[in-house]
Amino acid sequence: MNLENNIKGKVVVITGASSGLGETTARYLASKGANVVLGARREERLQTISNEINAEANGKAVFVKTDVTKKEEVRSLVDKAVNEFGRVDVMVNNAGLMSIAPMSEVKIDEWDRMIDINVKGVLYGIASALPIFQKQESGHFINISSVAGVKVFSPGGTVYSGTKFAVRAISEGLRHEVGGNIRTTTIEPGLIDSELKHGSSHKESSDFVNDFYEIAIPSDSIARTIAFAIEQPKDVDVNEIVIRPTVQDF
Repeated sequence: MNLENNIKGKVVVITGASSGLGETTARYLASKGANVVLGARREERLQTISNEINAEANGKAVFVKTDVTKKEEVRSLVDKAVNEFGRVDVMVNNAGLMSIAPMSEVKIDEWDRMIDINVKGVLYGIASALPIFQKQESGHFINISSVAGVKVFSPGGTVYSGTKFAVRAISEGLRHEVGGNIRTTTIEPGLIDSELKHGSSHKESSDFVNDFYEIAIPSDSIARTIAFAIEQPKDVDVNEIVIRPTVQDF
């Protein structure tokens, strides 16, 4: 069986698609024939990526400027997919923020922002796509958590870990509630090269994170992992994948 054929023609919505894991995943899936619908806040970047995909790839790309903290904008992103392609096959909830700092710094604004993006953003993605999946009697959620959602990243990453543990819990509950024709995959990346490492305003923590990320592996490692989950036959539900650099300890 040629599993790559299970990607060709699928409609894949991706949040956080203007850089990093989201951008790389969009390009990779489009190269395999998927139609990708890109959402992020940086509209110019989305335009550039879409133009390049449409000029070079086997699939097609469209985009909508999207802030995942605003449920109406996430709904508009999913509506764009339906209006353009008639359906949604995969919802990749990828947008994320990692603001690392000791709890004693009490960076409440950053805590709120991580909760809004990392947790509520995923919930808004689920809320927007789930009714469509139920109507179609098919669909696939791919939620990006982190190794910090498997083991608490401390000191400094306690709240970030909390949000990523929440993504794992939400994903498992979702799988249990709506499984069958609707698949759910949680991916927990380790150190992957992306803009995520630039989210910390606390200097000492930022310096530590940037040093830590020197062993990061390329973002296409996650793109291939997402493709693996999507391309499985419809009776196979890949529920959870942890992926790290071979040299990463944490």
